[in-house]
Amino acid sequence: MADQENWGESVTILLVVEAGDWPDEDKLETLIRRSCRACAEELEIELMPDAEISAVFVNDDRMKTLNNDWRNQDKPTNVLSFPSSDRKGSSWGPMLGDIVFAFETISRESREIGIPLENHLCHLIVHGILHLFGYDHISDEDAVEMETAETHILEHMSIPDPYGAASV
Repeated sequence: MADQENWGESVTILLVVEAGDWPDEDKLETLIRRSCRACAEELEIELMPDAEISAVFVNDDRMKTLNNDWRNQDKPTNVLSFPSSDRKGSSWGPMLGDIVFAFETISRESREIGIPLENHLCHLIVHGILHLFGYDHISDEDAVEMETAETHILEHMSIPDPYGAASV
C-alpha cells in the first residue's frame, strides 16, 4: 500500500487540457499535487501504490455536453467527478477516477466571489477528490460533512473558507 502520509505525493496524475485558457500543465499539476497532499493530511484513506487520478480541463461547451449526458443537466457546471469505485478492502485504487473542470464557469465564479482563480480551482480539485472517495452533497447532512472536510483541507493549504463568504 502507498504510505498514507505520502499518498499526496505518490498518486499518479493523468492530466489533459482539452480547451480553455488554463494555466500551463506544470502549474495545473502543481495545484493538483498540492490539493492531493492536503487531502492526504486530512483524510484517513489508504491508497494502492499505483493509484492514479485523471484530471481533464475543458471549456463550458464540452462541460455542458458531459453534464447533460451524465446528469441530464443541460448547462455547464464547474466540476464533475467520475469515481471509479475501485476499492479493495480498506485500500483505494489503482484508478481513483476522473475529474473534469470547466474553464469559463470556474473563471466567472472566481471573479464573482472575488477570489483568485488558483484558490477557487484548488477548492474544486479538493471537491472533486472528495467525490472520488465517496463524499457527496445530495442530502443536507452529507453536504455539511463534505463542506467541513473541504474547509479543513483548504485550511491546510492556507486558502480561506470558501463557504464563509459565499457558496460555490
